[in-house]
Amino acid sequence: MQLAAIVISLVTFVIGTALAARAALYIYKVVRTGADDTTRFGRPAQRVKTVATEFVGHTRMNRWGIVGIAHWFVAVGFFSLVLTIVNAFGQLFDAEFALPIIGHWMVWQLFVELVGTLTTLGIAVLIVIRLMSLPSRSGRKSRFAGSIAWQAFYVEYTILGIGLCILMLRALEGALNGVDSYGPEHLVSYPLVSALSGLSHGTLENLIYLFAMLKICISFAWATTIGLNPSMGVAWHRFLGFFNIYFKREEDGGTALGALRPMTSGGQPIDFEDPAEDAVFGVSQVEHFSWKGILDFSTCTECGRCQSQCPAWNTGKPLSPKLLIMSLREHAYGKAPYLLAGGGKDMEGEEKATSEQLKDVPAAALAEAERPLIGTAEAPDSGGLGGVIDPDVLWSCTTCGACVEQCPVDIEHIDHIVDMRRYQVMIESSFPTEAGTMLKNLENKGNPWGMATKARLDWVKELKKETGIEVPVIGEDIDPAEVEYLYWVGCAGALEDRAKKTTKAFAELLHTAGVKFAILGKEESCTGDSARRLGNEFLFQMLGAQNVETLNAALEDAPVKRIVATCPHCFNTIANEYPQLGGHFEVIHHTQLLQHLIDEGKLIPVNPVEGLITYHDPCYLGRHNKVYSPPREIMDKVPGLRQQEMHRHKERGFCCGAGGARMWMEERIGKRINTERVDEALSLDPDIVSTACPFCLVMLSDSVNGKKNEGAAKEHLKVVDVAQLLLDSVKALPPTGNEEQPATVDA
Repeated sequence: MQLAAIVISLVTFVIGTALAARAALYIYKVVRTGADDTTRFGRPAQRVKTVATEFVGHTRMNRWGIVGIAHWFVAVGFFSLVLTIVNAFGQLFDAEFALPIIGHWMVWQLFVELVGTLTTLGIAVLIVIRLMSLPSRSGRKSRFAGSIAWQAFYVEYTILGIGLCILMLRALEGALNGVDSYGPEHLVSYPLVSALSGLSHGTLENLIYLFAMLKICISFAWATTIGLNPSMGVAWHRFLGFFNIYFKREEDGGTALGALRPMTSGGQPIDFEDPAEDAVFGVSQVEHFSWKGILDFSTCTECGRCQSQCPAWNTGKPLSPKLLIMSLREHAYGKAPYLLAGGGKDMEGEEKATSEQLKDVPAAALAEAERPLIGTAEAPDSGGLGGVIDPDVLWSCTTCGACVEQCPVDIEHIDHIVDMRRYQVMIESSFPTEAGTMLKNLENKGNPWGMATKARLDWVKELKKETGIEVPVIGEDIDPAEVEYLYWVGCAGALEDRAKKTTKAFAELLHTAGVKFAILGKEESCTGDSARRLGNEFLFQMLGAQNVETLNAALEDAPVKRIVATCPHCFNTIANEYPQLGGHFEVIHHTQLLQHLIDEGKLIPVNPVEGLITYHDPCYLGRHNKVYSPPREIMDKVPGLRQQEMHRHKERGFCCGAGGARMWMEERIGKRINTERVDEALSLDPDIVSTACPFCLVMLSDSVNGKKNEGAAKEHLKVVDVAQLLLDSVKALPPTGNEEQPATVDA
């Protein structure tokens, strides 16, 4: 028995180790096929701290309650119990073997007992959760829909088997050593120790040989399996996750939200005024992704958290962030033999490698290399292009950031999607036709609707007529040195009728609070948010450079270059993306300023606004910029309002459907995203739906009006910006004519 256990274990160990090491080297080579990216190496100490924080704290996973706790014990046990494998090898040769120094140390034995037990229980919980949410039962609602089931179950049952072997070996060790009472060393395993204590010494030794062999064979059969499947993300993420988190985009450890990365070629930002002749615009081949992109694809664990939160997937559209990453991973590894042999196409589509270089490349890899990155999924013989990513998948994304926010291994989905869009828009001119009108309007008129520049001041005239308040234009009606805040109105805030109500309400509140503010008026132009997220980086650069120049000139004499914006998209672009263009400004959202003015006592909500209210978190204010509290605190101060959160809110808030330039595209597949969100709001039977974004205001209003027409929503239900609510509460009520006159007293 002992000899057989030794031989089988050693053979399994050698094969598993060799194959896993070979696969690790292969993964490294595949990752290196990606383009250069030199931005991933700054602040190494902070990056190490981020890895430690995210792993030890399980900062993303623990948002999922019991799943996070169970996974924490599995992850910690996987790495901290590695010495039990060493101990098992020793037990093959001597059943009474214990690790030198710590083997008989009570603390170590208690640690193995507790962590081994909790790891086993943790993986059992995860198995049950997976079984309860099988795609065969839940369909698209299952976050495991599309995941490679056999790989996931194989990994989970491997860990379960190893955990059971650890506990069995602990019990056999106790029985062999004659343990006859409870103690820290056998806190969990003692009942099994007691059950085994009647066996003979020889039988106990043989059982130790058997379970030590089982533990080793299960462990290195797993190593063999992952060695033969280098794209097995559900297994390899245990190692690659550390590297993926270390090399994440934000050096300070933040998620890859807010700003988009500048467009690069060969690892360097493209100079759009004088681009290099061989510059690659966007991504049209998998090797055009940076090496970090390939690492992202390799690290995906197929957990489906991104998928479960995606507004496109939840409304019946073909986009699943998980399936998109998995498709890119399988394509990258399928094409890798061709790339590693020197294969590749230039911008004209000519092959760069010689026939001699490609002679040993498998036919499957050559066929994979011919597949377009973006193209209809059907095979060519069925009338399709056999593309890796279907255009409907690419254009369904709202860039809401839910996938990036939830991913436990920091995959940067939005950056990859936008990079693919950039090539489609700038090189192929292939994008939804409705968006073309928006782009032309931006180019010609500086706003998405194509309205005349002078229309940007219509709301100013309306406000003066309604209230008598005059809004000054900086540099014309007021000196920049007198301005506390430059109010960036935005295209929607100036030109869209529903959003103009927010603009006027905010301006009136600033006037009431005595804040010195001004606007740019006709000098303001679109920030370029929609153009950039659609993929037209050139147009964004043009609009952004123009706005940065305008803002720098307007605020040159201002004590602080302080800007306030009512549109989260403008807020995000000016604050987070204009620094890429040389524009450094202090930017806040209007809800942040209003909250500050309330705290200072400059705005006092006194008039009650009765009703049940639910707040919709704008993605570009919430997830992208972590502004969650100010709008809610403002509503808390308004008398009469009763707040109730929708099921999906804050970090898990659900998109309105307008982001990622989707505002300008028709929604032809599945349920409308704004309808899904309004249905969620209506489940609370609210009187008011509030938000803090003009895009959200338009999308939610459209859906609510549709529901009213169907008789599915109360006629008095209204959709308003938080600023409008606050103004209703701050404004003095009009006199009713029944007030008593105060008595007068003679002096």
